[in-house]
Amino acid sequence: MKENTFHGLFVDQLRDLYDAEQQITQALPGVIEAVSTDELRTALEHHLQLTHDHLERLDRIFSDLGEPAAGKSCKGMEGLLEEGEEAIKNHSSGVLRDALIIAGAQRIEHYEISGYGTAKAWAEELDLEDVVDLLDETLDEEAEADEKLSAIATGGLLSEGVNATAAAK
Repeated sequence: MKENTFHGLFVDQLRDLYDAEQQITQALPGVIEAVSTDELRTALEHHLQLTHDHLERLDRIFSDLGEPAAGKSCKGMEGLLEEGEEAIKNHSSGVLRDALIIAGAQRIEHYEISGYGTAKAWAEELDLEDVVDLLDETLDEEAEADEKLSAIATGGLLSEGVNATAAAK
């Protein structure tokens, strides 16, 4: 859809984020099942709950803007999730697959951080302070999720994967 106003472009970006979050809520339960470490499973389960909160915030934003809450096909998220599914299918369970899951999840977090950061900047330009606050809350949670994934990866999981690979040789 071609938008002719900055406000229209902003709403279009929100629709893209809305669809991305919906895709994540559908994909995460399968990813959680594929995880072998409790710490990663707990982090992903927590993020699934937060993703539902992100959708609720987007619903509030659409309502505040007088727009219907609807998604626009987010091809970027679709591709990232397909890559993650492929990694899960092509690697046996264990720390190596968990490391791939973290890598995929962090790509998704960075994609979301970029999208929410842009939406927040645009909301600031449009003087939508309540919307800025809601987007900022989600942006903070996405950054925290990324930091948590890094902490899990560098907190011993990657070392286990390296040691498991060396032992298999």
